[in-house]
Amino acid sequence: MKRLIVYCEGDTEAKFVEDLLRPYMQDMNIYVEPRICETKRTPAKKYKGGVSDYNKIKRELIGFCKHDHGALFTTMFDYYGLPKNTPGIATATGSIYDKAHHIEKAIEADLGGLPNLFFNLTMHEFEGLLFSDLSAFNGIAEINAIKELQKIGNIFETPEHINNSPDTAPSKRIEKIIPGYSKKFDGIRLADCIGIDGISAKCHHFGNWIAKMVDMAKEGGQ
Repeated sequence: MKRLIVYCEGDTEAKFVEDLLRPYMQDMNIYVEPRICETKRTPAKKYKGGVSDYNKIKRELIGFCKHDHGALFTTMFDYYGLPKNTPGIATATGSIYDKAHHIEKAIEADLGGLPNLFFNLTMHEFEGLLFSDLSAFNGIAEINAIKELQKIGNIFETPEHINNSPDTAPSKRIEKIIPGYSKKFDGIRLADCIGIDGISAKCHHFGNWIAKMVDMAKEGGQ
């Protein structure tokens, strides 16, 4: 069975990998496991989740990929809030997909073209994916709240187009309408209700990521 490691930004993404992506890929003879970015280390403790400096991502990814040649690596990092020193972020232009592709390729080049890695960004963040099917919110929100979310969804071309600022990022919109929303618990529950295929059908970049993981694993990373 192929091993595929998803290097994640935080606990929510890791739980998404464990609860949704792992069983989805296991049917294709691919074993998926998350690995959370280590943001700080002291003699007594390692700190994980969230990242403010691209060099931390770079250091860890190069080490993982070079010391575990038998595994394939990909990532699950939010486009929203990327560190300012991320390669390609200052020169990305065009559509959101053009920008994501440009940054992903710039990072891969900066990491030295590691053969067992393809870098992936989530557009614009994990919560954006949840707009793929707002009926999933029936379990955590009242009908009026869901209608408000639908109004937001109707404005944008796809869930991945819901934009990225401290006021308009998908999570900020959801939290404003559903004050008790929990990313780690409600977010995973909603994603599970929608399913990998349901998200892929509405989120082009996410769907391409899923397809590429399958293809790369089948090819053995070559």
